Amino acid sequence: MLNKINFITAGESHGKGLLGIIEGIPSGLNIQKDFIDFHLSRRQKGFGRGGRMKIEKDVVDIYSGIRLGCTLGSPIGLMIKNLDWDNWKEEMSVTENPNIKKITLPRPGHADLAGVMKHGFDDIRNVIERSSARETTMRVALGSICRKLLENLNIHVASYVTQIHTVCDNIIDYNINVNEVNNIADKSPVRVLNNKIEKKIIETIKNAQANGDTVGGQFKILISGCPYGLGDYSAWNKKLNAKLSEAICSINAIKGVSFGNTFSSNAFGSELHDEIEYKDNQFTRTNNNAGGIEGGMSNSQTIKINAMMKPLSTLTTPLKSVDIKTKESKLAHKERTDSCAVPAAAIVAESMTCIVIADTILDKFGGDSFKELLHHFQSAKF
Repeated sequence: MLNKINFITAGESHGKGLLGIIEGIPSGLNIQKDFIDFHLSRRQKGFGRGGRMKIEKDVVDIYSGIRLGCTLGSPIGLMIKNLDWDNWKEEMSVTENPNIKKITLPRPGHADLAGVMKHGFDDIRNVIERSSARETTMRVALGSICRKLLENLNIHVASYVTQIHTVCDNIIDYNINVNEVNNIADKSPVRVLNNKIEKKIIETIKNAQANGDTVGGQFKILISGCPYGLGDYSAWNKKLNAKLSEAICSINAIKGVSFGNTFSSNAFGSELHDEIEYKDNQFTRTNNNAGGIEGGMSNSQTIKINAMMKPLSTLTTPLKSVDIKTKESKLAHKERTDSCAVPAAAIVAESMTCIVIADTILDKFGGDSFKELLHHFQSAKF
């Protein structure tokens, strides 16, 4: 099944830059460079980020598909320069360079060993450059275009951190409009809504840094304004929860995705399922334990997604490894790294979510121009 919206990214972590192309965006959607740059800046923030973020200032260069501030309906091409490229020109030269020192010590938990075994490389740098989370910068840029489409339909996507290492936010739900969540979370250096745990989280990250270690955590994504029937129950690859899971699990270090009540497996069906009522000419629910998706389709409630991120694999106090050339036991390769990237991963997950939701909106409502899509969307009866 072809998606309405498709995208591709290219570029290496320390190469000249990142490229991205997205197709399927209707014509006539107003999109400004500043809007994309704002969301790129959100990805760069967060306590626990490494030195790379002090070098880079991610801004987008709109290469094609937008004219006079509006989309043309043709593929949109974006570019983002790597400012760190100046320090890596020799290492990342596109021409042969026999003087480059090869990396031969894979990091446990990273793509290193599986990547060199898959491709027959003798230099792990060939794997590191593309498996790096630097690639997600372009996903945020492309996802921002989809976010703009959704916001013009009054659909909002937000996220916040719910756990770092063992420090957990025990508040299950906040009585906050989804379109206000990011305004609050972005003011926190660790993107939490509960300021009572902020200090504990920062101390936990500091302790990990001091020990040359890393920490993971969990975050929640919220989507408001989705109508009934995004996705489909009739085929495995059309189910909305499956499409969202695939998109979020494609983000580096994400190890799990769930929907709605995270303790649903511990409950009886009579306790869990959201009873249906009818008030003011519309169906309502007594709760939202399902997280806004039933039978692979949106049910008009706020969609709630929970994601778990493992600790990053690059440690400044490295673990044991084996040299792929000599087969000697040594300590793993050290690369510049973050000690905690959970807040940044949440921003990437927002963008991947925006791409999936925009795709299902276009699949259901159609329209070659945004004006046509808006008319179809507003005319629908639920």
